[in-house]
Amino acid sequence: LKIFSPKVLSLTMVDLPGLTKVAVQDQPEDIELQIRDLNVQYASNPNAILLAVTSANTDLASSDALKLARELDPLGERTIGVLTKLDLMDPGTDASEILHNKVIPLRRGYIGVVNRGQRDVDADLSIQVGLRNEERFFRTHPTYSRDRYLMNKLGTTNLARHLNGILISHIRECLPELKMRITGMMGDVQSELDALGSPEDENDEGGSRSALGGKLLGLLSKFSANFAAMIDGRASNTNQHHDGMPSLSNRGGGVSSYGNGMGGIGMGMNNMSIGGPNNNSSVIGTNADELYGGARISYIFHQVFARSLNCVGAFDGLSEEEIRTTIGNANGTRPALFVPEISFDILVRRQIRRLEQPGVQCVDLVYDELQRIASQSEPSELTRYPNLRDRMMDVIGALLKRSVGPTQMWVSNIVRVELSYINTNHPDFIGGSRAVARLMEKMANEKERASKQAAINQVNQQQNNGGTGHNGANMTPPKDRPSSRGDEEIGATPLSSSSLEKYMVADDGYSSNNHGTLPQHVVVDRNGPSNQDGGGIMNFIFRGNNPSSSGSVGGGIKGNNAWNNSVSANRGKSTHGRSTNSNQNPSGGPPAIVQLPQVPDTMRQTDAPPSDRERVETEIIKSLIDSYFSIVRKNYIDMVPKTIMYFLVNHVKDEMQNELVSELYREAEVGFLMKEAEDIALRRRTCLEMRDLLSKALEIVNEVRDFNTFTK
Repeated sequence: LKIFSPKVLSLTMVDLPGLTKVAVQDQPEDIELQIRDLNVQYASNPNAILLAVTSANTDLASSDALKLARELDPLGERTIGVLTKLDLMDPGTDASEILHNKVIPLRRGYIGVVNRGQRDVDADLSIQVGLRNEERFFRTHPTYSRDRYLMNKLGTTNLARHLNGILISHIRECLPELKMRITGMMGDVQSELDALGSPEDENDEGGSRSALGGKLLGLLSKFSANFAAMIDGRASNTNQHHDGMPSLSNRGGGVSSYGNGMGGIGMGMNNMSIGGPNNNSSVIGTNADELYGGARISYIFHQVFARSLNCVGAFDGLSEEEIRTTIGNANGTRPALFVPEISFDILVRRQIRRLEQPGVQCVDLVYDELQRIASQSEPSELTRYPNLRDRMMDVIGALLKRSVGPTQMWVSNIVRVELSYINTNHPDFIGGSRAVARLMEKMANEKERASKQAAINQVNQQQNNGGTGHNGANMTPPKDRPSSRGDEEIGATPLSSSSLEKYMVADDGYSSNNHGTLPQHVVVDRNGPSNQDGGGIMNFIFRGNNPSSSGSVGGGIKGNNAWNNSVSANRGKSTHGRSTNSNQNPSGGPPAIVQLPQVPDTMRQTDAPPSDRERVETEIIKSLIDSYFSIVRKNYIDMVPKTIMYFLVNHVKDEMQNELVSELYREAEVGFLMKEAEDIALRRRTCLEMRDLLSKALEIVNEVRDFNTFTK
């Protein structure tokens, strides 16, 4: 029920039902709980003033209203006690002790009133007459009329004045925040009016067309300047939302939000809830902890692209078996004396090609960011002209697409340039000699650690067994004993410095032991004694059946003749289908006929365990690949951002204004491009009305600030 009168205050009164205990007539059984929940719902509002109404002719300690008010307002900051039926108290009694706040103290005290009775209502007694009768009762009362303090606590007029004072005090407490919110809303409305601009004069044909052309050039120039400023980090982001759209681009609901804001102010004055937050207020500006513009491109270069490439290893997707196979294929029909350089060239090119795809992806990421920057660079005035905005986005998209192709091509060319020439003379390249030196140093350290560990193990073993084993036998562990087959057997020993030394002297080991003669031994006896005199890689591969054969040329010839005879016998007798038992030498020696196994269709280097030579070659190749790949990766990380900046970012930034003017500034299309949207006029009129309302609200706030509560 809304009551409009110059004699009442601007208050919203909520008359809550009394707390009943027993359901009567058709009321539900839980009527007490329902009424209590209803009272709690309204009285829980922190900005509501609670009027705890209690009859003066009853015991105040049994008041349900005071009990509920104390539960909802423990500090008593918003509770006022109201005593009714003062005229029905027993003769000789009065409520002066209660009104003096001595019985049950309340922070805001008590106020006594005398309302119209049921007989007065039935007699159609007016409210004004009732107020005069109330005033006459208190003035003629023998107790109340003598106490001047009590006279200010009695009567409906004093209750209204008291509530009005509470309202004004609450408004004054909220004035700074309220005034700031109104000022902010006025700034938003004014910004939208500036973006909407003044109405276009469609009657002046010639002048309007020239003015529209100048405005079009201004918008294109402003857009290009905003785009360049955002890339260079000189743009202010206070007029941009975090989603990149202008601050007043979505004004379909913007006006309604302002209306809700004003409604919140009006309801706040009525409900005394001015201090509550307004969730519908417009927020302008981006997050302070978020990168935008050119800083996002820099983040892609250094945090995304460079960090990802630094995590790419030189041997990702490349196993040691593949390295062995590549080295074997590079050797051809005979093993090379040194590591074949072609294997390093093949493998390092394969790894360098893996860098091309991340560079192309980096171009795509920067392309997406430029589109984002373009959407953030739109002037707020551009929202008036949807046709111009759409055409501008089309032109910018076409310019970006034309620039992406050459940029990706040049990024790919960086990898092709690196592949065109493997510069092993680079000052940062480790080189073959340093790779071998590092490998020897590494193996020497490993050998030293292994010898120390073996000595420690031997001492511990001797201590556990009293120094010697049973019968004084040597207790050296089997793995530490020298093998009767020697450590020259292929694939039988781990990579060690002795293996590398054999590899390093492979070309001159036999010349010092065999006086320049070529090896003639083709039958290898793995079970025979090892040759302790022969050294080098040649002796490592070609070993005879006895030590004396290495120095006897005649023995070598006999060996060849025996081999030829065996092969000839095999060829002549293999077609007769004789069993292998008939080929055995009766004296128990080697078979008279040697049969070779069938050659597999697919040959792999990894079918046999790696020899010491293969391990050394693999380690050297890995050192060379790691060194050269690191050089190329470092150059690529440096060159890709420079290429993207030159061919894509700077090119688009420099050519954008020329491209926009050449594509959009045409006399025949100016009218179409500069046509306002259909809702612009309505939005402009609504903003003007909202600005006037906010101005009036600000005036009211200023009046409340200067209002004196005690003036009548």
